[in-house]
Amino acid sequence: MNDLNILGEIKELDSRAIAVVGSREATTRGLELTEKFVKELVKENITIVSGLARGIDTQAHKMTIKYGGRTIAVLGSGLNSIYPPENKSLAEEIAKNGAVVSGFELNAKPLPQNFLARNQLIVKLSQAVLVIEGKRRSGTISTANHAANEGKDVYAIPGSEATDWLIGEGAIAVNSPIDLINQLNLN
Repeated sequence: MNDLNILGEIKELDSRAIAVVGSREATTRGLELTEKFVKELVKENITIVSGLARGIDTQAHKMTIKYGGRTIAVLGSGLNSIYPPENKSLAEEIAKNGAVVSGFELNAKPLPQNFLARNQLIVKLSQAVLVIEGKRRSGTISTANHAANEGKDVYAIPGSEATDWLIGEGAIAVNSPIDLINQLNLN
């Protein structure tokens, strides 16, 4: 990874940011929970950071825009190679009142090894991570592990393989947006 390439703008208020991550194969429950949590986080002027992937990430970005918040999308490719391609227009929308960020060259392709670096960058741009749902072996787990290794809080909604495992490993269980907001310690 090189220096950051940014489409849009990262502002000082984005220092109050939470990563919202989860499965690419989102369930209806996961999509609904993402909307519910993001809506309340936006009301608290918290920036939502996610990875522009299919599923929970896409929902997190879309719901942040829907409720008038700021969102930062972190890519596992260059800015000229938006992935997945169906999210190109979403990336353009995010850049209008947020940022699309890449640590890769402009034309870098979305190679599998890039996504671990993307997950690290998601954590660096966030004060905490909220895991909505996921599988035990997934990028979601790697993002949560990076957060834990950096001493950042990991929150998880009980009810999926990944989140239940994370809670067993010390993640903070949250059952409602208010539960999460009451536990957040954002400076």
